[in-house]
Amino acid sequence: MDRNLAALERAAGLEDLQAVIVDLCEAYRINHMVYHWVNSQGDQYGCGTYSPAWVARYIEKEYLRVDPVILGCNQRFHPVDWKRLDWSSKAARLFRSEAIEYGVGNQGFSIPMRGPNGQYALFTASHSCSDDEWQVFKNQHRRPLILLAHFFNQKALEFEPERVPEASRTLSPREVDAMTFLAMGYNRAKAADTMEISEHTLRVYIESARFKLGAVNTTHAVARAMSRGLIVV
Repeated sequence: MDRNLAALERAAGLEDLQAVIVDLCEAYRINHMVYHWVNSQGDQYGCGTYSPAWVARYIEKEYLRVDPVILGCNQRFHPVDWKRLDWSSKAARLFRSEAIEYGVGNQGFSIPMRGPNGQYALFTASHSCSDDEWQVFKNQHRRPLILLAHFFNQKALEFEPERVPEASRTLSPREVDAMTFLAMGYNRAKAADTMEISEHTLRVYIESARFKLGAVNTTHAVARAMSRGLIVV
């Protein structure tokens, strides 16, 4: 781990992240590792070990629209095993079948991350093995992978050109409570009941927080509040 983190610390550009992730994949003895980053201007960068043929196929078929990993992790704030995602649709099943054909692997573990001004990233480890083997791998390497994912994201943010520090607007204590309960998975009725207020009043707090955060919807507001350290779950 120390050697891996030291290599990330020395990274001087995005191309260095590619070299590091290749070394990591070999060190952990799994098929693939991938880091995908979307910065605050909407520009994208990816580094990883997927085959060029699969990357080209993914872009050609616009699989971004149906990929359960992308869709599922966009709604989550914590690492997720691919088996816990929704693969029930015909499009998702076909996508999974083709991904396996291209060597992506039948097992996966993805870590979503959010940063300033709408930056979003996903770090993924995938492999071909049995459920039992994958469980052993996750039990052994879950924490190091999460740490590495956040180091990758920190480096990507450092490399973002002309990055301007984000102005922060303070949320009121009740807005913090509202955002926190939503981030914990409470629905509005449960959050309002816990705060001992009406759902109408809760809606006022949520909309006020959303406006302060410059978010397009409630999910976006919760993500921004977490990424800025305004709430802690």
